[in-house]
Amino acid sequence: MKIAVIGLGVLGAGAARSLALMGAEVTVYEQHFATAGTTSTSFAWTNSHNKNPRSYHDLNAAGMAEHAALAQQPGDAPAWLVRNGNLEWADDAAADEHLAASVDELLARSYPVRWITPKQARELVPDLRVPSHVERIAHYPDEGHVFPALLVSRLWGEARDLGARLRCPAKVTGLTETATGVRVELADGHHAEADAVVIAAGRWTEGLTAAAGHRVPMADPDAAGSATVGLLGYTNPLPTRLDRVLTTPRLNVRPDGAGRLIVQGLDLDADADPAAPPAVDGHHADELCRRLNGLLDGTEGARLESLRVGRRALPADGLTVAGFLGDSSRMYTLATHSGITLGPLLGRLAAQELLTGSSENLLADFRPGRLIGRTGLPTLRPARFAGQQ
Repeated sequence: MKIAVIGLGVLGAGAARSLALMGAEVTVYEQHFATAGTTSTSFAWTNSHNKNPRSYHDLNAAGMAEHAALAQQPGDAPAWLVRNGNLEWADDAAADEHLAASVDELLARSYPVRWITPKQARELVPDLRVPSHVERIAHYPDEGHVFPALLVSRLWGEARDLGARLRCPAKVTGLTETATGVRVELADGHHAEADAVVIAAGRWTEGLTAAAGHRVPMADPDAAGSATVGLLGYTNPLPTRLDRVLTTPRLNVRPDGAGRLIVQGLDLDADADPAAPPAVDGHHADELCRRLNGLLDGTEGARLESLRVGRRALPADGLTVAGFLGDSSRMYTLATHSGITLGPLLGRLAAQELLTGSSENLLADFRPGRLIGRTGLPTLRPARFAGQQ
């Protein structure tokens, strides 16, 4: 089969690899460059925290297992996955009660989590500064983080080795089903023919699916202060000892390689506006660095080399979309806020459903049909506290 994949972020790369492994002739259409969308502005934490309903938790847990399995397979790309765990604590009684309820729910789901003391936490992260009033810390040993560009290099590199081709820049403006497949319309006036299409276009999903006659509503990716936008700071190299994710009341932090860190203050996301990104040396940057100084030794002199406004690819009800548009089994759509965690898994499952005609039970609650034609969907609440995103 000739399969067109639209978008070369983590979802598109995952689909291209799995399709090529199964023998498909794959062409990827990318309008900007690889990882140009949400993939390049993601905190990239692999987890299944606060992922409800239960089927969404199970899907994300399976996504974490898919990463681990892929990392065990031989490959020529640099290591993209770090599974050193995550530490989280609360800063007041109400937040601690919320965290405890979350831990209890995860334990009931057999998700790896345990309570540890601040002393044990500092054995894991020697430079960690834990507030004196904190008595317990949630430790999630199987969680981790991903270097997104390296993950895409693994997925897309293997797809390319198997013959997958890239057309870039190539903006897809329309999709039309024909008697024998799908016509892919391009902005330059040309078109291509494919037996089937995988739409993995991130925040551009709504426009493309609408052009195909099956609009999948997405939350507005440009709405300032909404659930779709957030600030990510990227520091200069720092001599601090951190090898894992921290999700704390005032700051989320993870390593970004070569001593650099990615920092995120969820409450500051209320000021995130794609039309007016904050200055790299302005108030928000100063506040992120101040919080970092309070969290980790060895961060004196921290500054931000970049402060970006990330835009999440968020289906209108907040849950993943994975499945066929309409009844022809020719146009398959992938869209999710959990793209980093789910990318390799969704790519494999989409390839199986496209090429074998099988139906994957893990995806039963996430078909696009639940959203097509719906109006009046509620406004999604933005994440403002540790562990929510």
